[in-house]
Amino acid sequence: MRLTLNIWRQAHSEATGRMVPYRVGDISPEMSFLEVLDVLNEQLTAEGEDPVAFDHDCREGICGMCGVVIDGIAHGPESLTTTCQLHMRHFENEQEIDVEPWRAGAFPVLKDLVVDRSALDRIVASGGFITAQTGAAPEANSTPVAREDADRAFDAAACISCGACVAACPNGSASLFLGAKITHLGSLPQGQPERDSRAVAMSEQHDAEGFGGCTQIGECTAVCPAGIPLDMISQTSSDVLGALSRGHFS
Repeated sequence: MRLTLNIWRQAHSEATGRMVPYRVGDISPEMSFLEVLDVLNEQLTAEGEDPVAFDHDCREGICGMCGVVIDGIAHGPESLTTTCQLHMRHFENEQEIDVEPWRAGAFPVLKDLVVDRSALDRIVASGGFITAQTGAAPEANSTPVAREDADRAFDAAACISCGACVAACPNGSASLFLGAKITHLGSLPQGQPERDSRAVAMSEQHDAEGFGGCTQIGECTAVCPAGIPLDMISQTSSDVLGALSRGHFS
C-alpha cells in the first residue's frame, strides 16, 4: 500500500502548527497505524528531517498513550480500539489520511501529535483514592461485595485514561473519564468513606482544568476503547448532588 498522510506539525506549544503531507509506501495491511508512523519517521530521519513526535508505550491497547485523531475520529475509524491496535487493512491503497493531536483546551499540544494530558492525572490525584489501614492485606472474602457492584466497579476500572472521550466531545468535556473514576471506587465498600468528598473534589478539579460541561451527546462512548457506558456520567451527577445535599462542600 501507498498512502498520503497529512500530519499536524508543531515545533512546540507556543509555535504555530500546520498540516504537512507525506507520502509513505511499502505498507503492509497487517501493520498497525503506529508502525506506519515508524516507517515515516525512518524515512524522515534518513532524509535529515525532524521525525514526527507521537505518544506510544505498550502498543497492546492497554496503556492509552497512543492518542491521535485520524480523519476526524479519535483513535481512527475502527470502533472500540486504540491507535496502536488500528491496522492498515481498514484503509485503502492511495488513501489520503489526516492525522491530528487530541483537540481540547485542557490538552495543550507539546509537539506535533503529543499533547499534555496531565490534567487527567490531577483529577485522579484530587480524590481518586481510599483510606485504608496499613499492614498485611485483608483476607479476600472479609469484605463481601455484591456481584452487581463488583461488575459495575470492574467496568469503570477498565478506563485507560487515554482522553479519547475529551477529543471526541464537541464541548471538550472529560465527563466520561470523570464518571469512570468516581464510579469505580464509589461502587465498592472500601470507597464509601470518601464517596462524598471524592465526587465533589474530582468534579471541581475537572472544571478547574478547563474541561467543558457534558450535554449527553454521546460522542465520548462512541470512541471509548474500554466501552465505558454513558450512564457513569449520570452517576457522577447523582453522587455530587447527594454530597451537596448532605452539606459536603470543598
